[in-house]
Amino acid sequence: MYRNILVAVALDHSKENGKAFEVARLLADEGAEITALFVVEEIPGYVANEIPAEILSNRRNVAETELKTEIGGLPNVKAVAIIGHAGRTIVDHAEHENVDCIIISSHRPGLQDYFLGSTAHRVVRHAKCAVHVLR
Repeated sequence: MYRNILVAVALDHSKENGKAFEVARLLADEGAEITALFVVEEIPGYVANEIPAEILSNRRNVAETELKTEIGGLPNVKAVAIIGHAGRTIVDHAEHENVDCIIISSHRPGLQDYFLGSTAHRVVRHAKCAVHVLR
């Protein structure tokens, strides 16, 4: 069905990540490319000024290492960690990489987005490709 699938990963939700990769495998064409994407949230400037520079510069590398551990047993899955705002960065990366399906889990809905988490809501609303939301 899909040739280029992006799975948005939340490292603190391993159970949902496993389900997302199962869905990706079911939706993937033979030879499809699957990318696991974790977005390291930006730290506001007023907070970043108080954090040592080496910690800030190493955040993406640490996240990518954790992501590779998370997907360790999954064949043909590429790990990517990017610093940015989760919803916007997922959509931008999907457009840049010509992704044809995004798979994302919805977490902890609030009052304004009762059925979808805020990141999932933004992705569904702004993505130019198919989006599969797991609840």
